[in-house]
Amino acid sequence: MEGQIPRLIDRGALHARQARAQRLGAATFLLDRAAADLQERLSAVLRDFKDVADVWTLGDGLPGVLADRFKTVARVGMFDGVDEALQLARESLDLAVSALALQFANDLPGVLAQIRRALRPDGLFLASLLGGDTLTELREAFTAAEVEREGGLSPRVLPFADLRDLGALLQRAGFALPVADVDRVVVRYDNAFALMQDLRRMGATNVLTERRRGFLRRATLLRMAQVYAERFSDSDGRIRATFDIVWLSGWAPHASQQQPLKPGSAKASLEEAVRGTKR
Repeated sequence: MEGQIPRLIDRGALHARQARAQRLGAATFLLDRAAADLQERLSAVLRDFKDVADVWTLGDGLPGVLADRFKTVARVGMFDGVDEALQLARESLDLAVSALALQFANDLPGVLAQIRRALRPDGLFLASLLGGDTLTELREAFTAAEVEREGGLSPRVLPFADLRDLGALLQRAGFALPVADVDRVVVRYDNAFALMQDLRRMGATNVLTERRRGFLRRATLLRMAQVYAERFSDSDGRIRATFDIVWLSGWAPHASQQQPLKPGSAKASLEEAVRGTKR
């Protein structure tokens, strides 16, 4: 059907992976870092927010971070609605937050637009998601191993949006004063299998719709681990794994907000400024 959003993420598989992560004992070190950063960022905003929603944050969400400041926080679960419908009324929120979940959206522009519509004028959206070079080492190691052992590739690592594209999506969704920045976290592991175990406990193993359904060949898996160690290990033999936590913030437009200058309204030209520096 023309115009239909591609289903990159298998939401059924994602739900199952998240349930398994809870049974295994969730690995929350990235979420804990994002939650602490969220708390710090919110503390710098000197205003009150009455109606607050936590959108899609997995696991137990962000109650520990938000409870100290807000009396009630609505939870919008990732699997609560049909597909990615957020079930949020127009202009019903003063603050919407999300931690390490929006990378799983099939239609991220659509989700951002829904959040924007749900915010009252001068309402704030603040979210983190995995992007940029997240798991670039694992992607490269799998690519090399599959080409060598199987003569082809299958999708294994989620394609992550870069900082510039995510900033542009904020503008496209209608947010004012959009800001995007990145917190790079490099985690070291004994080997690639230890990394993959952590990914299972994050519920973040392969959930791509086009993934190969059969079991991964042992020879391919062993070669992947070997390539990973050869290319991305430190002097002590431990490997590195990159996680880029991208932060997005934007406001629902309001007349009180700082406005960009109109084109042609500058009182001095760039040419004049350049001339002045050459004197």
